[in-house]
Amino acid sequence: MKELLKKLVRAETTAAKGELEAAKIIAAEFSRSGIKAKINSWDKTRANVIARVKSGGHKKAILFACHLDVVGADEEKWKTPPFGGVERGGRIYGRGSADMKGGITAAVTAIRQIVESGAKLQGDIIFLAAAGEETDSCGTKRFIRNRGWMQNIAGVVIPEPTDFAVVTAHRGMLWLEVTTIGKAAHSSTPQLGINAIGLMQLVLAELESYKIPYKSYPVPIGQLRVSGPGGPKFWSVGRTIGAGLGDCSMSVNTITGGKALNVVPDRCSIGIDFRTLPSQNHRDIISDIEKFFMKLKSKAPQFNAEVSIVREVKALETDSGSEFVRDFCAAVGTKKTKAVGFTTDGPYFASPGVPVVIFGPGEPEVCHKSNEYIEISAVEKAVEYYKNIILKFLS
Repeated sequence: MKELLKKLVRAETTAAKGELEAAKIIAAEFSRSGIKAKINSWDKTRANVIARVKSGGHKKAILFACHLDVVGADEEKWKTPPFGGVERGGRIYGRGSADMKGGITAAVTAIRQIVESGAKLQGDIIFLAAAGEETDSCGTKRFIRNRGWMQNIAGVVIPEPTDFAVVTAHRGMLWLEVTTIGKAAHSSTPQLGINAIGLMQLVLAELESYKIPYKSYPVPIGQLRVSGPGGPKFWSVGRTIGAGLGDCSMSVNTITGGKALNVVPDRCSIGIDFRTLPSQNHRDIISDIEKFFMKLKSKAPQFNAEVSIVREVKALETDSGSEFVRDFCAAVGTKKTKAVGFTTDGPYFASPGVPVVIFGPGEPEVCHKSNEYIEISAVEKAVEYYKNIILKFLS
């Protein structure tokens, strides 16, 4: 198990390098247990890997949905090589060790152990490790386009690092690019041009006072039934409204403009990251920005701007009182679910109405940071949890 994790970390699955090497490692690992895995590759280095363990087919399947890609790493800030997969003090260090190659390793190991045990399953296990979750969700979109995979699915388990919290809701993501359009001129005669950077100052001033509209939303509260001595016991499962999700947030994170110091810039662009709640419609936010443009143009006729979507992912909200979530909580021995502020590929799987739960080893706080690591004991614990989940739903 440790060697698989180290190999996956050493496969540098950044957007620049691609996921194909890691996909081959996983396919080879499954083959050791007689499980055939299919690699779907494109653009020379991009890849998904998919495996399916067939069963009696009397129950719906469980899908383990992972992502292979990782964010980049600044080597100078690391105490160990970021793609070295170094083992030290009961931990594996390296980019992606927590997000989410530890979860991948646990899921692959659990599936192999279930198969090797000879367990008679009544529903299929489907495993996906997809490309591009950190950038554009290209791998998951590619998988979902083949609707055959999502037929007859009981639920989806995403082994993201949650430190074993059962996550059923997270914020959505809306990345927008706003571009102001001016007129180029020689900087010695700026009055003959229209400075796009100056126009962008007007947009930034509007955004500074922008209050993002949203409504508080009802959060489903259910009950978890657990059998035990003295008969069944019940616990409430659910979330306080907004707990973990926080408010909708907005952050202007990039700005580009100008070609040379002696040219009045004719274009300036900013990148805005909105994190949204389940009650929000992304089109309403875009409409608000377009209204800013109309307001500014009424005051300054030379104003011209446009807005485009760079990336969007809906917010996730799985009913915490659903039968799938109740059974999932029972399988992992917890009494509650949780909402988080980060975003995953989960909403793509939820769109056909399939329940999605995010649950895995590793601490969310170490993701995307220097010296990322995962505790080996956490990966071992995840293997047992995933085997329990498989047997709970598919036996």
